[in-house]
Amino acid sequence: MTILLTAFAGLLLLAVLVSSLANRTILSTAALFLVGGFLLGEGVTGVVSLEPGDGMVYTLAELALFAVLFTDGMHAGWQDLRAAWRLPGRALGWGLPLTLLVTAVLAHYVIGLSWIQALLIAAVLTPTDPVFAAALVGNDRVPPRLRHLLNVESGVNDGLILPFVVVFLAIAQGSEDLHVGELSAELALGLVIGVAVPWAAIMLERTRLFAIAPKYEPLNAVAIGLLVLALGQATHGNLFLAAFAAGITVATIGDQHREAFEEFGELVAELLKLAALLVFGALISPAFLGDVGWRGWVFAVLALVLARPLAIWVSFLRSGLSPREQGAVMWFGPKGFASVVYGLLVLESGIPDAEKIFHLVAVTIVLSILAHSSTDVVVARGFDDEREVPSWHGPLRIGRSRTKSTSDTSENDTS
Repeated sequence: MTILLTAFAGLLLLAVLVSSLANRTILSTAALFLVGGFLLGEGVTGVVSLEPGDGMVYTLAELALFAVLFTDGMHAGWQDLRAAWRLPGRALGWGLPLTLLVTAVLAHYVIGLSWIQALLIAAVLTPTDPVFAAALVGNDRVPPRLRHLLNVESGVNDGLILPFVVVFLAIAQGSEDLHVGELSAELALGLVIGVAVPWAAIMLERTRLFAIAPKYEPLNAVAIGLLVLALGQATHGNLFLAAFAAGITVATIGDQHREAFEEFGELVAELLKLAALLVFGALISPAFLGDVGWRGWVFAVLALVLARPLAIWVSFLRSGLSPREQGAVMWFGPKGFASVVYGLLVLESGIPDAEKIFHLVAVTIVLSILAHSSTDVVVARGFDDEREVPSWHGPLRIGRSRTKSTSDTSENDTS
């Protein structure tokens, strides 16, 4: 733990020092921690020794996903979701199942997995994560409907895909009981906890019995999030649905609490995310990557450049999005912490080819993090003004205008 903490602290300091450069270029802090973990892992330097079955790996990934979903939920209240549900509804109602089916077809025919295993790995890889497209989602110049679409889709699809993961996993294990009732209760309980806890906490704060000192305002949402997490774990409610529902509830009825928590919460989520990436990177080794085989690499690439783009293209036909907006939605379906957590569930299940599936999931996530977190800045620049002209094109236009102006002046003088 001491070595891991030292490595994390050193990489965090480096990330802070280059953060300004990263915000302007394709350099990514997410990729920095992923590559840092890889170099520190057993396969390279051996400084950090971790196994996929270590409890810390799963716990850290779960906490990071919970924190990200909680803060993402605060970006939009219930009124915002109801008023702008049309586009996220297309992504979730059509895009999600189509992505799952296309990915399953690729896994079956490219890798040779059985249909149930192909459906299982497709379900694990279908959730998206806006964390690795932060420059796009957090850029005010990007159309609000596009940012809203990516945020809502990624926040909700983690919980929606969970039933498919559990059912396919149960079938792969040869279980006759798919636990549909138990799974439904888990999802419903997570939703209830996510709504009830923040609602009760904010209602209490509004009574005459309680008042929050200004310096403790940011901690109110932290306390709500921790209580939701604890109750979800104690009652086996779905943590991810509870986290997103809690964030939405706070944004809906406690706008001042959201504003107080926003900056602090983003930093907490960022720390957990980077720590999880460091640990995940340490699990990857040259031998691990070599075990995937060329078919595995082909599948991973196709899962990123074919499965989601094709599904989103079909889902958003005649949607009213501009070509640039639709292209951004098609490309930015990054695989993140939900896929890590679900992949670890598969690994721990002991089903046939569990390690093979985890290897494929891990390689796809690695490629996704490197590809999406290094292209979000480039794509976001395309929305720098109303005419969707990249910001780096401005000086070029000005230079050309000046050249043309000088040329015109010279011609006038000559005449």
